[in-house]
Amino acid sequence: MPRILGIDPGSRKTGFGIIELEGKKIKHVINGRLLVGDGDFADRLRQIFVGLTDIIERYQPEMMAIEKVFLHKNADSALKLGQARGAAICAAVSQNLTVHEYSATQIKKSVVGNGHAKKDQVQYMMSVILSLPDMPEEDAADALACAMTHANFASVGNVLNSKLPEGMRTSRRGGRYSR
Repeated sequence: MPRILGIDPGSRKTGFGIIELEGKKIKHVINGRLLVGDGDFADRLRQIFVGLTDIIERYQPEMMAIEKVFLHKNADSALKLGQARGAAICAAVSQNLTVHEYSATQIKKSVVGNGHAKKDQVQYMMSVILSLPDMPEEDAADALACAMTHANFASVGNVLNSKLPEGMRTSRRGGRYSR
């Protein structure tokens, strides 16, 4: 029953989500976001590190999947995002988790079937696949999608189809998850 922690890094809001795999079945464990505010940047990085360390200790995932940095038009924003990613990765490796990285396009293609899907499409698919009672926040949905992407690409095989309603199933080779 491996547990996968997914992370959607951000310097003000960092989304997290944990799923558990039982064969080809997926179980939602928890999702949420760390709100670190607008304070001193170094303190925000500390809050990300400490908050994720606490989540890792509490829920005991074995691995972490995190979104890769993409190029921003604003270099300062890209640097801050990279530092937030670094704080998250340090929290994971300090707790002996393996870290796997996926691009935003890979994540969206894995869970929605379209690498350029919108945030609300990712939220919807996470609520359907994981049978969540409510739509997760954007950051949390992105983190869950990151964890699901790792489950899909890892040696556990294509776990997504087993959780989709009959009319939404598709192949792993670029087919679309549609209604």
